[in-house]
Amino acid sequence: MTEISREYAEALFEIACEENARDEYAEHLRNILEVFNENPEYMEFLICPGVPLSERLTAVEEAFSKAFPQYIVMFLQLLCEKGRIKLFSQCAGEFFKLLDASHNVAIAKITSAVALTQEEKDSIRKKLEKSLKKGVVTECVVDPAIMGGIIIETEGRIIDGSLRKSLHEVKEVIGR
Repeated sequence: MTEISREYAEALFEIACEENARDEYAEHLRNILEVFNENPEYMEFLICPGVPLSERLTAVEEAFSKAFPQYIVMFLQLLCEKGRIKLFSQCAGEFFKLLDASHNVAIAKITSAVALTQEEKDSIRKKLEKSLKKGVVTECVVDPAIMGGIIIETEGRIIDGSLRKSLHEVKEVIGR
């Protein structure tokens, strides 16, 4: 489904670029995500095959046309028509990735066994920025299962400096 979400996001991103409104579209997508998160029953209504498509499309038009650009409303309606409205949050996430890439910013997910201090987060971010030669936004996650060290995921790469991985490598050497 990620590939499908990416294709829809790329199409919307192209429109946003043509409109010279990438950041504005991103803000609109964030607002719609918030609406869907605060009103999960609305998403259920849009997904429901028992509700005629014409009613769902009209509901989208009525709910969003006054506050959002027509292309955003049409995007939502297209997702409804194709039975893919449940992928909206993934599409938005892919749009945000495209936006970050256009601003020369990378997203880095940092997994550690314990919570990192702000100083540690800043140090890692600065090293990544130097290495990647672009701005980096970090997302930190705590996972005690890695036992120690950190795992960094960014731009399709994984840097695994976890204790769990080191112990696994030692086990393989000893097991030979």
